[in-house]
Amino acid sequence: MEESAFNALAEAELARIEAALESCGAELDIETMPGGVLEIEFENGSKMVINRHSAAREIWVAAKAGGFHFRPDAGRWVATRDGAELYALLSRLVSEQSGNPVVVVAS
Repeated sequence: MEESAFNALAEAELARIEAALESCGAELDIETMPGGVLEIEFENGSKMVINRHSAAREIWVAAKAGGFHFRPDAGRWVATRDGAELYALLSRLVSEQSGNPVVVVAS
């Protein structure tokens, strides 16, 4: 995939992630940074960073639980390590960091 096509795909997905996080019910603040970066701060002060990595053609998630890389695959974003789906993992990570069960659903 060409870099420009990946960047467009990743930017659209980052916008969906931001909307999903805003509506998931967790107490968090989201800041959109230049270069395709979302910085999420939770009520307890912990942070999560979600960004596109153009060279690897991946979306990366850095959370308290560790780092995760996702590649586009048949209309979904799947983890390179274990094949986990992006929004399922975000639901788990946001629940852990916020201390409350939440479901993050793509909009």
